[in-house]
This record gives sequence, structure tokens and C-alpha cells, in this order.
Amino acid sequence: MRKLSLTLLVPALILALPTTAQAQMENFKTGPVFDEFGPTAPVQTDTPLPKDVTFKINFDVAKAAEPGTLSRAIESAARFINIHVAAGVPENNIRLAIVVHGGAAHDLTNQQSYGSRKDGAENGSAAAIATLQKHGVNFYLCGQSAAAHGISNADLLPGVKMELSAMTAHALLQQQGYTLNPF
Repeated sequence: MRKLSLTLLVPALILALPTTAQAQMENFKTGPVFDEFGPTAPVQTDTPLPKDVTFKINFDVAKAAEPGTLSRAIESAARFINIHVAAGVPENNIRLAIVVHGGAAHDLTNQQSYGSRKDGAENGSAAAIATLQKHGVNFYLCGQSAAAHGISNADLLPGVKMELSAMTAHALLQQQGYTLNPF
């Protein structure tokens, strides 16, 4: 009888997992800065943020988004801004840079270039990149990755800066006081 109970209980628990996870995801909402992407959840923290805190954060992105979808790594920048503005940090106190290299290089290309390399797919990150740029987020493409992938300056989305290398971009940003976000 005990074996029968476990046989019935395990599948029931497995079926309940997606519902539990889905219920937890309902806590995540977009805003207050970006309403289209960058969902976050409210958190009661043990360490309050100083009222005058300033962030200068550098994101490293190497993994490409699936064609037609928003890059999770690029969306992380929106989440960072939404989280901290919701916690009371003035948006002007948040400066972000995103350094892209490797396979993610195509995520910074215009639709003509992206579509020609991705079977006509839409660059699902382009709109978010434009929106993030309007909020002061800077995007840098590794020139070495661009060369390896046949990407020229003319292929880039507006406002994306071509750098000598990702290593160079990270070093220069560090000299400007940016810290590297490990996520």
C-alpha cells in the first residue's frame, strides 16, 4: 500500500510544480521605468540602499538570443533599472554599459543584417536596445567578434559603438569606475 501511495503522490507533485512556479512568477511585474520588459518582484530587504547610491555597472553579454526573441542578458539591464528605481534610486544615478561579444554580436545588428544571417528572423532585441539607449544605456560591440562574424559598422543598430575588443571596452569602463556585473 505504501508503494502505491508513492506511485500516486510523485506524479501529483510533478503536476503541481508548474502551477506553483507560475504562481510565483505572478509576483513579477514590469515598471516603473520599462513597462514592456524587465519584470521584477518586490523584496523586503535586510540592507537598505543609501539614499545617494550611484551605480555604474558593466554587463558582459556573449550568449546570443534565440532568433526573434529578446536577449535575456540585455533584458537584465532593464530589470536592474526597474529594480533599483522601484527601490527609490533615482534613474539618473544608474549608469549601465553592455559589452557584447561572441555569438551575441548579431543581437546588435540592424534588421537587414540580422535577417540575412538568421533566415529572415526579426531581431527580437532591437526595440529593447533602442528603448534602453533612450534611458542612457550604452552598447558596445567587440570589434574582434564583429570581424569574426563579418559584421561591419554599417550593420549595427543606431547608437551601438564598435570597440577594438570586448577586453578593451571592459578595461576602459573599469577605468571610468564601472564594475562588472557577473550575471
